[in-house]
Formats: sequence, structure tokens, C-alpha cells
Amino acid sequence: MARATRVGCGRLSVGIRAGNAGDRRWVQDLGRRTAPRSVSALRSVDSNTLEATFDRLFDFAFGQSHVLLVAEEGAEALGYVLFLDRLLDEVTGGPQAFVVYLAVEPHARRRGIGKALMLAAEESARARGLGYVSFMVTEDNLEARELYAQLDYRTERRQLCKPL
Repeated sequence: MARATRVGCGRLSVGIRAGNAGDRRWVQDLGRRTAPRSVSALRSVDSNTLEATFDRLFDFAFGQSHVLLVAEEGAEALGYVLFLDRLLDEVTGGPQAFVVYLAVEPHARRRGIGKALMLAAEESARARGLGYVSFMVTEDNLEARELYAQLDYRTERRQLCKPL
């Protein structure tokens, strides 16, 4: 998906385009700012550790074969989805698009941007011959879970946790 596509989402007309090296700083910054939404209420973490953990994930993803899609309105970047396109499913060994991170600027949330990004990721995965899109989402992130339910994503596995 090298060309930008226009997607109407709520009150915005958003373009989705392939990300590039010039987006990397903003992608990392938005990821750091939104990472606390990925922390379960069962766990505690200080902000420095969370930022370092996100940076490791970010470096890992950008060191692999990946796809970065950016949503923007005019010159303003509003959100992104980053997925790995060569990470095989750990149980079946089958090909999949594994979404590493989806983030939308706080002021642009609840306007359909996350949905537009996920639909663009699905289209990009299909074009690469990948039959599945998978990812992890924190149980406490109700807004994200609602979005994924609207897009017909279903629970495949569960990660359980017990604080000690």
C-alpha cells in the first residue's frame, strides 16, 4: 500500500498511507504516550520501565519485516498500526499479520481512525497472502476490545495472570 487512500471515519476524512523512516520518531513518541493503556490493572509498572519496555518492543518490531500504516488528516498524523508480516503463529506455524501496536492520538479517538487503520492492515495482510490478523489486547482496555468486536475479531487464546 504505497499510495495514500482516503477513508471517511466519523467527522474526519482520513488518509491512510504507508509509513516511512520520517514517521519513526512520532510513532515511537505516540507509542510511549499510549503505552499505559496496555497495562493491566493486575500489574504495576513505573513510567521509566514502561517506556524502556515499549522501546524494546519498538526496536524489535522495526528490526523485523514489518508494515507501518499511518492515518493522517492534512499534514497531521493521527494514528498508526504496526504489524509484523513474517511472524508465524506460535501454535500452528502458519503465516499471519501480527499487530504489534495500534495507537491513535488522544484528541482524535472515538472517530473511527482505529477502525480505518485495522481495515487497512487487513487489506495489506490479504495482499501479502496472510490469512490471519492477530494481536494481544489488555482485558481492561474496553475501548479497544469494543473496536475489535465490531470488526469481528474473536478471542483465540487467553493469557492468565495471578498477582503474588
